[in-house]
Amino acid sequence: MRRARDPWLSPEQQWFRLRANPVSQGHGLVRRGELAWDMQIRPSPLARLYAVRIRYRRGGTPEVAVVSPDLNELADGRKLPHVYETKPVRLCLFDPQTAEWSPGASIADTIVPWIYLWLFYFEEWLMSDEWKGGGRHPKVRDAA
Repeated sequence: MRRARDPWLSPEQQWFRLRANPVSQGHGLVRRGELAWDMQIRPSPLARLYAVRIRYRRGGTPEVAVVSPDLNELADGRKLPHVYETKPVRLCLFDPQTAEWSPGASIADTIVPWIYLWLFYFEEWLMSDEWKGGGRHPKVRDAA
């Protein structure tokens, strides 16, 4: 009897793909079944540099947080757009109800480019106060 192939990518496989992709240059490790990946992103030539951390557990959803600069400080009292209001604040990069991302997808080929786009639109929002990145906004909740 043949066993069905596991369509999910393990944290180790995700780590390898992140390391191999020049767009996701950074460093990370897998410990106790969880991937942690840190990288620096400049979403456009004139934008500031962001330190970003990605966390992923097998079969789960990647969680992305901006480590620095502090997004709330940059927002200067305005409510952050298109984020999950958790501690730390996580970026809303896709709609989990529409299967835009699955555990079989490469984080390097999906989540990382979406982080660049989110940060690009965030920089635009800082100047215009209008979120132009589209998407359905998540429900507000505090998972502290």
